[in-house]
Amino acid sequence: MQTSDLKNLKFAIVGAGYAGAAAAKALSLLGADVNVYEQANQIREVGAGIGLRPSTMDRFRQWGIFDAIAKVSSPSDYFEILTATGDPIMKEAWPEIDTFGAKTHLIHRGDFIDALVGVLPEGMVHLGHKLETIEDRGDRSVLTFVNGRTVEADLVVGADGIKSVVRQQLFSDKGPVFSGEHAYRVVISADDAYGLCVDDNLRMYIGRGTKVYFLPLRHRNQVSFDITALCPDSTWAPRVTRDDLLATVKGFDERIVRISRDLDMDAVSVRAVYDIDPVDTWHSDSVVLVGDAAHSMLHHQGQGANSAILDAGALADALAQADSVTEALARYQATRKPVTDELQRISRQGWSEDEVDDVFPGQRPASQQPQA
Repeated sequence: MQTSDLKNLKFAIVGAGYAGAAAAKALSLLGADVNVYEQANQIREVGAGIGLRPSTMDRFRQWGIFDAIAKVSSPSDYFEILTATGDPIMKEAWPEIDTFGAKTHLIHRGDFIDALVGVLPEGMVHLGHKLETIEDRGDRSVLTFVNGRTVEADLVVGADGIKSVVRQQLFSDKGPVFSGEHAYRVVISADDAYGLCVDDNLRMYIGRGTKVYFLPLRHRNQVSFDITALCPDSTWAPRVTRDDLLATVKGFDERIVRISRDLDMDAVSVRAVYDIDPVDTWHSDSVVLVGDAAHSMLHHQGQGANSAILDAGALADALAQADSVTEALARYQATRKPVTDELQRISRQGWSEDEVDDVFPGQRPASQQPQA
């Protein structure tokens, strides 16, 4: 589309998480009128670390925000998978380095969202706007928020996460799918890591029914310490005890056990792990889904945040290259959906049949059912 056409369009983004903030940055660079509506009164992320892949960092370079991200992250050369007791299984360089000329960067989720929102123009993000309804009128859509405000836009970008109101009202009423796992996430001082924090590379320890992710944030002198363990309790935010947590790392390297034993349980984020089934259609003529709203996936491939950023870039590219919004949205879906469908699929391949049957005798969670 011509720059003059884009400047005449009003874009409304629902959600100011990774997907929404990235979409806002990418679309604002096209010259469009962009506003972001976030339900929370304060933007913050639960403390944990993630890896931003080279393709994601390349997008940041294109958008002129590479340095803002790089200064609050650590470049990483490789990732390593080990047994529960620390014996090596595999060690590989991060993919895409040769293609994009950038390394994977390890970053705290809070620093990441702060950096993304921090590069948006003042006044673009509107807090305290919880979406109540969306009405698709064909060439435009109308948003109504719980606070009584109504907004009309030429394009609504649904970036409102795994429980997306936009998705549920317009594209799919299927709810999130329980994976049969709990995730325990906390950030600790590197000084409390019993010598395991030695460089800037991710290590994953695998034991029966449990994966421990050890992600250094050495620019903060911290470590993101995450445990994912099989559990049949589907309560969204379950209550667990220290003994519950310690049971998940039984038989692991004693240093991992000691880290677990030392944790401040009040600081540990505990969540049942969910994703969604693939959504057949991501867009109408004036509404489109991005990020978790379109394709929430399990975290085993570390691709949730990266996929959200790449969605934003692909959407902006499509709008710049197509002759109309309708054509752009079709091009965007054709570009991104095959990729995220596959990521959703492989992210569900977590545990052996025996392990799942031990926890769910005769009744596997939906995400672990054999694929048709």
